[in-house]
Amino acid sequence: MTAQALLAVAVLPFLTMLAMVLHRRENTPSLVHAACFAVSCILGLIGALAVLKGGADHVQLPVGLPWLKAHFRIDGFSGFFLVIINLGAAAASLFGMTYVRHLKHPARVAVAYPMFLAGMNMALMSDDAFSFLVSWEFMSASSWLMVLADHEEEENRKAAFTYLIMALFGTFCLLGAFGILAQAGGGYDFTSMRAAKLDGLQSSLVVLLGLLGAGSKAGLVPLHAWLPLAHPAAPSHVSALMSGVMTKVALYALARLLFDFGPTPAWWWGAIIMVLGGITAVVGILYALMQTDLKRLLAYSTVENVGVVLIGLGVALAFKGEGKTSYAALALAASLYHMLNHSVMKSLLFLGAGAVLASTGERNIEKLGGLIHRMPVTAAAFLVGAAAISALPPLNGFVSEWLILQSLFLGPKIPNWAMKFGSPVVAALLALSAALAAATFVRAFGMVFLGRARSVAAETAHEVSLSMRAVLVFLAGLCALLGIVPVTVTSQLSGVAQNLIKAQLSETIVQGWPWLAPISETRGSYSGTVLVASVVILILGTVAVIKGFGTRNIRRGPAWDCGHKEASPNFQYSASSFAQPLRRVYGATLFSAKEEVDMPMPNETRPALLTLRLIDPVWQGIYQPLANGVANLANRLNRLQTMTVRRHLLMMFLTLLLMLIVAALRRVVP
Repeated sequence: MTAQALLAVAVLPFLTMLAMVLHRRENTPSLVHAACFAVSCILGLIGALAVLKGGADHVQLPVGLPWLKAHFRIDGFSGFFLVIINLGAAAASLFGMTYVRHLKHPARVAVAYPMFLAGMNMALMSDDAFSFLVSWEFMSASSWLMVLADHEEEENRKAAFTYLIMALFGTFCLLGAFGILAQAGGGYDFTSMRAAKLDGLQSSLVVLLGLLGAGSKAGLVPLHAWLPLAHPAAPSHVSALMSGVMTKVALYALARLLFDFGPTPAWWWGAIIMVLGGITAVVGILYALMQTDLKRLLAYSTVENVGVVLIGLGVALAFKGEGKTSYAALALAASLYHMLNHSVMKSLLFLGAGAVLASTGERNIEKLGGLIHRMPVTAAAFLVGAAAISALPPLNGFVSEWLILQSLFLGPKIPNWAMKFGSPVVAALLALSAALAAATFVRAFGMVFLGRARSVAAETAHEVSLSMRAVLVFLAGLCALLGIVPVTVTSQLSGVAQNLIKAQLSETIVQGWPWLAPISETRGSYSGTVLVASVVILILGTVAVIKGFGTRNIRRGPAWDCGHKEASPNFQYSASSFAQPLRRVYGATLFSAKEEVDMPMPNETRPALLTLRLIDPVWQGIYQPLANGVANLANRLNRLQTMTVRRHLLMMFLTLLLMLIVAALRRVVP
């Protein structure tokens, strides 16, 4: 199974070479994406078989470092992530076959796109630190190239530079974590790392470095600064992969470090991760609520959902550290389910945003509106994705967030005050983030698809191609399916969780179709199937009553227009005005939001002007000073290039003198 997967991945570099050779042909990018679609389907099928089969399949290749062979392994856990990665990759590839025609430089994307997919898949199959980090770097470098595809724009160059710096930072942190494990386990392969004996300090360093390394790639606050810059800069189908799929590779790496390598870290690390997840979820969705760029809004929403996943991982780690493996299995399964759900939901929303961008050329939601009349299929699919990511039943986002919330309710069973008080607080943060997500996506859908067109681009919009619409409809149907029959997935997650937690889910999450019972059979049960069936019966009954006993007379009248008809669409609610109440509650504190009103005098005919200023405190407080420091240091070092020969010789002499002094001191001091 692993050998077949490696053969499928080996096709992707050849596609890159094909794209480089045939870059002048107009249909080459579409053909490359079509081939990537086929490879992703094969890899997704292999991952699904690994989940169903269980066990592990290992392959060694005589490549890599001279003293280390390359190890690759697919087990149920990595197989589940292969399904997540390649489900999103197949959807994005099929969507991209047509979407690349709307790009300025489709050939640049076609060259890096196959290597991006290869890097993600190889990272999941890698079973040693060297192979994993090489694959990780391929994933980062190829995605960086696609962010930089339209490098003529200064904003894109800034986004690519920030992303590259954060990617290198994350790699160095993961290298440190693997180094500690390799030193303790006696080898760079993951089998040795699983048997590593770590003391308390070493275990804490591994967790800390894993959080920094994987968290910087996933979007953990305050390491999220690159994400809202890079995701909007990339082509929309690449944004769907970076947001819905690449972040899952980072979470996979974190889960491996937390649950699979060495001894279980102390329970209090779980509490810390849980709290960090709650903060990330709330801050991420508050950022999203303030945005007017549709793709930037979706990028910040990814930060929120990464926080939701981290809550589940933190609770699972705390339970495992205290020996409550069945509860840990519940929290881990809930996190894994949310990773799958978020991949589907966010891929749908980013591809929907790509359809809007391809049709209108606009990402600013203030300049859209009324697209439901011109793009009805896109609007319907986007609505399903917006409802799902807002955790509304019976869609899939509700199920996984509900399971994570149920695991938080079990947190006080750990006999310490941090979990007894922390779990309810994080549960409140999770509920708050869900409520803010609903407000965010009501705003997004309303401004983009409802009301009247606010620009000529929105007035002249048209529906996208059939293949692009088919992808949107498929993902929307998958959102509904994963929410209506969740037991079909959670029953398979039992084996996946067993690989890491060493506990079955039969007593904690699966009561029997169609019920989901995370706590017990008598309370806390949920069934999306029963909910949908009840709603359908209620609707049919209502229709029957109205048809049988209601009047057949039809009265038509104009829609309510508040008592007067406005000729201009500018009289509609705008995105800024929709967010104003919440912005005034949270924005002044968290974002230093300031509103300035320029009101004309009574005799002036110019319109009033409202100016809004938002400051990202993380960027201003952490990254901007670092960037300024690096720039100042670079400017100072740059002066060395213009020194005279005499000054260069003097600098070399002083450096040699300093080294001799250090060497002499080392010989004197024992």
